[in-house]
Amino acid sequence: MRALTWHGKHDVRVDTVPDPEILNPRDAIIRITSTAICGSDLHLYDGYIPTMKPGDILGHEFMGEVVETGPRSTLKEGQRVVVPFVIACGQCFFCEKHQFSACANSNPADNQDLGRELYGHGMTALFGYSHLTGGYPGGQAEYVRVPYSDTGPIVIPDGLEDEKVLFLSDILPTGWMAADNCDIEQGDTVAVWGCGPVGLFAVQSAFKLGAHKVIAIDHFPNRLELAARFGAETLNFEESNTYEALMEMTGGMGPDACIDAVGLESHGMFLDNAMDQIKASTFLGTDRGHALRQLITACRKGGKVSLPGVYGGFLDKFPIGALMEKGLQVKSGQTHVQHYQDDLLRMIGEGELDTTFLISHRMALEDGPEGYVKFKNDQNECTKVVLKPGQIPAA
Repeated sequence: MRALTWHGKHDVRVDTVPDPEILNPRDAIIRITSTAICGSDLHLYDGYIPTMKPGDILGHEFMGEVVETGPRSTLKEGQRVVVPFVIACGQCFFCEKHQFSACANSNPADNQDLGRELYGHGMTALFGYSHLTGGYPGGQAEYVRVPYSDTGPIVIPDGLEDEKVLFLSDILPTGWMAADNCDIEQGDTVAVWGCGPVGLFAVQSAFKLGAHKVIAIDHFPNRLELAARFGAETLNFEESNTYEALMEMTGGMGPDACIDAVGLESHGMFLDNAMDQIKASTFLGTDRGHALRQLITACRKGGKVSLPGVYGGFLDKFPIGALMEKGLQVKSGQTHVQHYQDDLLRMIGEGELDTTFLISHRMALEDGPEGYVKFKNDQNECTKVVLKPGQIPAA
């Protein structure tokens, strides 16, 4: 089969690789009909996430048709399914608490040891996202093996085309969980740093969960315009002082809740950002945390901080004093997709949530390397790339 594979920093190729096979009784094989490039994939593309190996198949946002099942799979051949990016067994201590992104069983033992060295505990497995998270081949391919297929995939009813439901795999539930983690109360103001795909879904979700006001912060005009369509007030951090603007917009209080949808690759010409870049280039640090520092400083006393943005290592100059003295509550983590997907599918089916607005580029799988370049370098116009295996590539 054909698949997008990682070969190093800024080196993604389309290779011919072996077809996946059933390895365990709960497995299923999915023929991919739609797959997407995620903002988190850019962290792999930029070389920030460790333990990638040349030839690893990328991709964790995908859906398709079931073509083969193991004897203990609950799926049936011919069903259309969306597959959560989190691989979860459904039976361990964490899965029983619906903390699916903390599953204890999906990541093989050798890779669990890597997580313990870095984070104190082993990571849950993810599709196409390094050997730290299991080394599972991803879904930017023609076919994929899905472990624990009786727990993860959600069956899509007839009449809902791919583009309406594809993002149930990751970014829609990630944006929803980001807003849900804010414990939004009546009258709350929520500020969202970053209007990429997750940030835009967080804006939409915050309003759905009852926010009175949402402030969207970015520097790409097109993305700010998309946030404004949902009713958000917008703030361009290149045109104003973000902290002072937020104080003015909230009567001097600061936002009730702040969402970091940026993560470890903060942008902007700021002193702390420049220092972080120097430290990363000299192996004295890893993550660029300007957005996180800024939102902790801006959040009101007693407020809430939600971190859906990916962080991978260590961050210097962390404002721990502000976090403690202001009594901020922090919730973070990879998304418990399986916990949210049924309700979100219902809302999509009933027309309460729209996801198709986000798609700016539709490309053949063979054009995937070009898709990575566009998504990396043209973030104002390129809001989301959806790849279609089997589609004829551009001339």
